[in-house]
Amino acid sequence: MPEICQDCNEPVLQSASEGAVACSSTLSTPSASGPRSIPSSGNGSEGRSKEEFPTPVDPPSSARPKGTTAMTDGPSPDLPAPGDVKTEGEKVISASSSDISPPYLGSVKPSVVIEFCDRCRWAPRATWIQTELFLTFPTPILKSITLIPLNAPETGGRFRVWLDLGDGRGDQLTWDRKTEGGFPELKVLKQRIRNLVQPDMGLGHSDVHGVRSKDGKAE
Repeated sequence: MPEICQDCNEPVLQSASEGAVACSSTLSTPSASGPRSIPSSGNGSEGRSKEEFPTPVDPPSSARPKGTTAMTDGPSPDLPAPGDVKTEGEKVISASSSDISPPYLGSVKPSVVIEFCDRCRWAPRATWIQTELFLTFPTPILKSITLIPLNAPETGGRFRVWLDLGDGRGDQLTWDRKTEGGFPELKVLKQRIRNLVQPDMGLGHSDVHGVRSKDGKAE
């Protein structure tokens, strides 16, 4: 049986003149690619060998130099400790006492209030009118448009639009569904609000259905 190389596990070729050629580096470091065979000692046969596995190598996570990351293998960013991180809610709470204050609604004038029956599912109509009024009367003409849904039985079928100019007269009723006999036509509602907040303002195609007199009131 030919002699087996202890490093590469391949048979050692022998020449007829020189005899068996000894394989060098029999005591070299074990190869990391796989187990190597070493001669067995004791009473076994000379050709029998046993396998010796290489020395275990530390995994990359433990062998990586301290201060590097697995993704970039560069210096790790300086991240704050978990206790030092403040959430967004903590920032608001800490700043509310000194930096943040609620708006003073008394100065948010002129303003519009739309109250509607929520049991009648009129929220889409109210939000649509709110959007149209904001587009026609942007700030500072109108500074606030508030929606108030109503659920009480006595407010069933209510749809009212109020306007407060901030002149001390309070809210002025510009539309009431029950007294007007239906929902407001958007062009008519815009004319009524325009005549109160800014009479000289032109409404373009919304003025077709209403002719203003010299004092700014729709005829």
